Amino acid sequence: MPGQRRRRRRQHEAAQRSVARFAPENGRWEVLFETGDESEFLAFVRRLRSSDTGLDPSAVRLDRLCLRETGRAWCRASLFVPHPATPPDA
Repeated sequence: MPGQRRRRRRQHEAAQRSVARFAPENGRWEVLFETGDESEFLAFVRRLRSSDTGLDPSAVRLDRLCLRETGRAWCRASLFVPHPATPPDA
């Protein structure tokens, strides 16, 4: 298909930039919201998207953890918090 190689290359490059940006040495993931109720989680995500907090959508991670023992899902929203910049020694 025409353009497929270019599209795959761009997707790969974007994934590599994301991995470098969210590397553990650059910061940590802070949990914003955690629940076992999916409707409550979806309501939180809607509020987060509609709010004007200035959050970078690419820095928000939405996880759905499935528990095999109970068959229920646990939902978590996390925000990437970069380490504070250290001032250079003067």
